[in-house]
Amino acid sequence: MNNLRQKVRSKKLSSRVDLTAMVSVSFLLIIFFMVVGELSKPKVMDLSIPSCTEEHPFAGCSHSDENRTITILLDDNNKIIIYSGLIYAPIETPKQVQYGKNGIRKELFERNKKVLQYSAALGRPERGVTAIIKPSKNSNYGNLVDILDEIRITNINSYSIVDYYTSEEKKLLAAK
Repeated sequence: MNNLRQKVRSKKLSSRVDLTAMVSVSFLLIIFFMVVGELSKPKVMDLSIPSCTEEHPFAGCSHSDENRTITILLDDNNKIIIYSGLIYAPIETPKQVQYGKNGIRKELFERNKKVLQYSAALGRPERGVTAIIKPSKNSNYGNLVDILDEIRITNINSYSIVDYYTSEEKKLLAAK
């Protein structure tokens, strides 16, 4: 009878869980999201364009050094017009050039060489040309890619792509 009164006890199993794999996975996920977060940050250059009016182009403007500026206007039919300085007071008058090593590349090399000499005389030898690329609505994507290739070939490190045209630049593009 004594046996009937004894409770039957079940054997208890160990409830220990090995968390090593879960810790490894969580560290990998943390590293993954940190890397993705760092790579997804936009990499942009701060470009401050002065707010100038066309009626009084120099009033209230804080222009960068126009001796270092070259503007490249792109239009349809592979038309390229370049000028150095400001359109209101160009250092080199606007002229039409062609693509290739004897056209735009030669002009960019020569202008960059002059600007590097100018900057070296001012005590800043590493500052070269700042190219402003202005594709018109009539130019195609291939022309923009070609100009960016020429910029890279000529080792010009500072450039921007702008879609704003002054009235004088519109007249230059309209001239045949």
